[in-house]
Amino acid sequence: MAQVGIKYEIDARGLKRFIRIDLKKYGSNPLLIDFLDSLDVEKRKGEATLPLDEVIDRLNKKLGKNEYGY
Repeated sequence: MAQVGIKYEIDARGLKRFIRIDLKKYGSNPLLIDFLDSLDVEKRKGEATLPLDEVIDRLNKKLGKNEYGY
Protein backbone atom coordinates (compact mmCIF):
# COMPACT_ATOMS: atom_id res chain seq x y z
CA MET A 1 0.00 0.00 0.00
CA ALA A 2 1.51 3.31 -1.12
CA GLN A 3 1.46 6.21 1.26
CA VAL A 4 -0.19 9.38 -0.05
CA GLY A 5 2.40 12.15 -0.45
CA ILE A 6 5.40 9.79 -0.51
CA LYS A 7 6.60 8.37 -3.81
CA TYR A 8 9.52 6.00 -4.36
CA GLU A 9 11.67 6.50 -7.47
CA ILE A 10 13.06 3.37 -9.07
CA ASP A 11 16.37 3.24 -10.97
CA ALA A 12 17.08 1.36 -14.22
CA ARG A 13 17.76 -1.86 -12.27
CA GLY A 14 14.42 -1.67 -10.50
CA LEU A 15 15.90 -0.63 -7.14
CA LYS A 16 14.41 2.07 -4.94
CA ARG A 17 16.93 4.91 -5.05
CA PHE A 18 15.05 8.09 -4.20
CA ILE A 19 11.88 9.21 -2.52
CA ARG A 20 9.74 12.24 -3.15
CA ILE A 21 8.01 13.69 -0.11
CA ASP A 22 5.15 16.14 -0.35
CA LEU A 23 6.40 18.96 1.89
CA LYS A 24 2.96 20.55 2.08
CA LYS A 25 1.74 17.34 3.71
CA TYR A 26 4.83 16.25 5.70
CA GLY A 27 7.00 19.40 5.88
CA SER A 28 6.20 20.02 9.56
CA ASN A 29 6.91 16.42 10.63
CA PRO A 30 9.58 16.57 13.39
CA LEU A 31 11.43 13.51 12.07
CA LEU A 32 11.64 14.94 8.57
CA ILE A 33 12.79 18.30 9.94
CA ASP A 34 15.53 16.56 11.96
CA PHE A 35 16.61 14.55 8.92
CA LEU A 36 16.83 17.65 6.72
CA ASP A 37 18.69 19.53 9.47
CA SER A 38 21.22 16.69 9.70
CA LEU A 39 21.85 17.02 5.95
CA ASP A 40 22.58 20.73 6.43
CA VAL A 41 24.96 19.94 9.30
CA GLU A 42 26.80 17.37 7.20
CA LYS A 43 27.09 19.82 4.32
CA ARG A 44 28.63 22.47 6.61
CA LYS A 45 31.30 20.22 8.14
CA GLY A 46 34.69 21.84 7.90
CA GLU A 47 33.36 25.40 7.65
CA ALA A 48 34.90 28.03 9.87
CA THR A 49 33.15 28.54 13.21
CA LEU A 50 32.86 31.39 15.70
CA PRO A 51 33.04 31.19 19.49
CA LEU A 52 29.63 31.61 21.12
CA ASP A 53 30.76 34.74 23.00
CA GLU A 54 31.64 36.41 19.70
CA VAL A 55 28.27 35.50 18.20
CA ILE A 56 26.48 36.94 21.24
CA ASP A 57 28.58 40.14 21.08
CA ARG A 58 27.78 40.59 17.37
CA LEU A 59 24.06 40.06 17.95
CA ASN A 60 24.01 42.49 20.87
CA LYS A 61 25.78 45.15 18.79
CA LYS A 62 23.40 44.58 15.89
CA LEU A 63 20.38 44.85 18.21
CA GLY A 64 21.82 47.79 20.17
CA LYS A 65 22.05 45.92 23.46
CA ASN A 66 24.73 45.99 26.12
CA GLU A 67 26.80 43.01 27.29
CA TYR A 68 23.94 41.92 29.57
CA GLY A 69 21.36 41.86 26.79
CA TYR A 70 19.56 45.08 27.79
